[in-house]
Amino acid sequence: QVQLVESGGGLVQPGGSLRLSCVASGFTFSGYAMSWYRQAPGQERELVARMSSALGITSYADSVKGRFTISRDNAKNTVYLQMNSLKPEDTAVYYCHSPALNYWGQGTQVTVSS
Repeated sequence: QVQLVESGGGLVQPGGSLRLSCVASGFTFSGYAMSWYRQAPGQERELVARMSSALGITSYADSVKGRFTISRDNAKNTVYLQMNSLKPEDTAVYYCHSPALNYWGQGTQVTVSS
């Protein structure tokens, strides 16, 4: 059974940092690209970052380029999202996603506020 479990969200002040983690199980993690999405209240879910499997090629939404970094540790079946210089507009529920398998995690809330 495929499972994606996110953690690491919370309340942070503008300019602060958070690192999200997503632990995967039930499939051969190293063979699949992984993505992070987010959804703010009243808005559609949007792609934040994606990382390929073999070559580790990354791509980012323009709104987070230079501030967020996606990475993965295949030995730990985990994908990370390091978020720096956070802004209030980054407030959202963040979801881990496997594009090929189309599985979603339960999400973790990130709130950026003073």
